[in-house]
Amino acid sequence: MSTGELLSIEPLELKFPFELKKQISCSLQLSNKTEKPVAFKVKTTNPKKYCVRPNTGIVLPRSKCDVIVTMQAQKEAPPEMQCKDKFLLQSVVASPGTTPKEITPELFNKEAGHVVEECKLRVIYVSPPQPPSPVAEGSEEGSSPRASLTDNGNLIGSEVTKAFVEAHDKSSEARALISKLTEERATAIQQSNRLRQELELLRRDSNKSSGNASFMFVIIVGLLGIILGYLMKKT
Repeated sequence: MSTGELLSIEPLELKFPFELKKQISCSLQLSNKTEKPVAFKVKTTNPKKYCVRPNTGIVLPRSKCDVIVTMQAQKEAPPEMQCKDKFLLQSVVASPGTTPKEITPELFNKEAGHVVEECKLRVIYVSPPQPPSPVAEGSEEGSSPRASLTDNGNLIGSEVTKAFVEAHDKSSEARALISKLTEERATAIQQSNRLRQELELLRRDSNKSSGNASFMFVIIVGLLGIILGYLMKKT
């Protein structure tokens, strides 16, 4: 805010939210700090680029006046969004009853003995506010669809890995059981072959043995059948 003796000016920087091919406006507020009418005039270094309404006027005692500055649509942005344009606001005490139509350039002529206050205003380009990013439907607040997809993918992957491990464990148990049964069957076959050999020896000796030997042969044959039946049933 300017602290001149005649007018207070706010703001001292003309900020335009710059957009290509779009007309943009900003405002100034002039406050008369005196008990007399104050005439003002607004000048710019680039009059073809800006439109000021009103560019001259009267601010009544202890009153305020708004000035609208409009920048014409621009076809290209300046380098690094830097603007060298400036404005100059001149103010001078006017005679009571002076109307805006009666304001002349001579009123702001310092050489004519008029006390003229001057305030320089800068032009600044600012980036326009960006709209908020849309939230995809079905996604929870604070999370994105991609994050949800990743979480689901991790969950599915962990379930598949768990199922694979369980299947691998069961397969290992099955292989161990088959190996054990194969070993038991091989042992049973070896025992069966040994018993057959002993049976053959008993047969050879049966002709030389007494009736008791024949009775023992029958008992051994019965036991052999029981053992073989048990082993085959277990296998």
